[in-house]
Amino acid sequence: MSQRQVLQGVMSLLRPLLLDVVPTIQQTAALALGRLANYNGDLAEAVVKGDILPQLVYSLAEQNRFYKKAAAFVLRAVGKHSPQLAQAIVDCGALDTLVICLEDFDPGVKEAAAWALGYIARHNAELSQAVVDAGAVPLLVLCIQEPEIALKRIAASALSDISKHSPELAQTVVDVGAIAHLAQMILNPDSKLKRQVLSALSQIAKHSVDLAEMVVEAEIFPVVLTCLKDKDDYVKKNASTLIREIAKHTPELSQLIVNTGGVAAVTDCIGSCKGNIRLPGIMMLGYVAAHSENLAMAVIVSKAVPQLSVCLSEEPEDHIKAAAAWALGQIGRHTPEHARAVAVTNTLPVLLSLYMSTESSEDLQTKSKKAIKSILQKCTYLPALEPFLYDAPPNILKHVVGQFSKVLPHDSKARRLFVTSGGLKKVQEIKAGPGSLLQEYINSINSCYPEEIVRYYSPGYSDALLQRVDSYQPLAN
Repeated sequence: MSQRQVLQGVMSLLRPLLLDVVPTIQQTAALALGRLANYNGDLAEAVVKGDILPQLVYSLAEQNRFYKKAAAFVLRAVGKHSPQLAQAIVDCGALDTLVICLEDFDPGVKEAAAWALGYIARHNAELSQAVVDAGAVPLLVLCIQEPEIALKRIAASALSDISKHSPELAQTVVDVGAIAHLAQMILNPDSKLKRQVLSALSQIAKHSVDLAEMVVEAEIFPVVLTCLKDKDDYVKKNASTLIREIAKHTPELSQLIVNTGGVAAVTDCIGSCKGNIRLPGIMMLGYVAAHSENLAMAVIVSKAVPQLSVCLSEEPEDHIKAAAAWALGQIGRHTPEHARAVAVTNTLPVLLSLYMSTESSEDLQTKSKKAIKSILQKCTYLPALEPFLYDAPPNILKHVVGQFSKVLPHDSKARRLFVTSGGLKKVQEIKAGPGSLLQEYINSINSCYPEEIVRYYSPGYSDALLQRVDSYQPLAN
C-alpha cells in the first residue's frame, strides 16, 4: 500500500469524526488532522484533497470554543506550507470565518484565528491582500490591545506578515492606528512580544520615507535603543533591523538616529553579539555612512570602524564579512580623513586577502574589491598603501600607484621615506603598458626625484654598474 493510499485511508477515517455527535470526539479528530497537516506539506495536501476544509470552515462558525481553536489550528497547519495550500484555505471561504473568530469572547480562539491569518498572509501580497479585504486588520489591532500576552504576540506577528509585502499593505495597517499601539509595547518585559513588535514596525518602516517617518513620529527614539542591550538576541537583531530600515531612507532620518545616540548604541550591540544577529547593525552603519561625509564621520567617532574590522576578520560566514566590507567602503570613500580612519585599523590587507582568496564567495570578492578601490582612491596615508605595492593585483595596483603620484609631489618627508622603505625601487619594477594610466602615474612619481636616483633604483642598474667595473681600466702610475 502506497503512502498516498494510507493518507487517503486516514483522512476517510477522520472526516466522519468531525461530524460526530460527541463534541470531544470532534475536537480530537480536528486536533489529529492539525498535527498531521503541521508535520509536512504532503500531509497538509492530503487534508485539502480529502475535502475536509469546507467541513472545518462550516463547523468553525457553529461549534464551541474548543472546537474553534482546533479547527483554526488545522487551517494554520495547512496554510503554512505553501502559497498554493494557503490559497486553498482562502478558496473554501475560511477568511471570513476566521475574521469573525477574532471577535470571539475567548482569547484562545482569537489567538488561533490570528495565527492562521498570519500564516496565510506571510506567503505573498495577493494572499495578504485577501486577509486585508476580509477585514482582519482593524480587529488584529484591537487584539494587540488585549491583556493576554500570547494574543498580543500573535496579533503583532500577523500585522508584520501583512505589512511586509508592499507599501500599500503596510499603509492599511498604519491607517487603523497600529503604529502607536505597537510603539507603546517596545518596552514590554516579554521578549517574544518585543521581537514581534519590532519586526512589525520594521516591516512598515522599510517601504518608504513617509512610512518610516510615521514610525519615528511615534517617538520610538531613544526608547528603542534599550532593546539593543536586551538579553534576548532576537530582540537585539529586530531592533537593529528597525533602525536600519529607518536609516536607509534619507540623511535626515540618519541624522536623527545619530543625534539620539543610535550609531554608538548599534556599534556596542555589534560588539556584544555574533553571527547573523550582527548583520542588520553592520548594514545600518553602512547606510548611515553612505549618506554624507558628516554622517560617515559620526560613524567613525562612534568607534564603529574597529568593530567592523573585527567582524571582517572574525566572522566565519561570507555574507557577514561581505556586509562589513561594504560598510567599511561606505565609511572610507568620502575624504582622505575618512579613508585614513579605515586604513589605520589595518583593514585594507584583510580586504585584499578576502578579494584574492579562492575560498571567498563571489559576493564577498566583489564587495571587498569595491571597498578597496573606494578607500584607496581617497587614501593619502602612505604607510597603509605601501604593502599594496608588493601584494596587489594589477587592477588594484594602479589605484595604489595613483595615490602615491598625488601625494609625493607635495610632501618631501614622504618622498624620502618612499626611497628608504624600498617603495621607489618597487615602482621601477612594475611593468606598465606604454601610454597607460599606470605608466603615467609611474612617470609622475619618477619626476619627483633626481634622474640619477631613479636610474639607481631601476632594474638592471646594478648590473650595468658592475659591467662598468669589469671594463674599467685604472690608469697606470
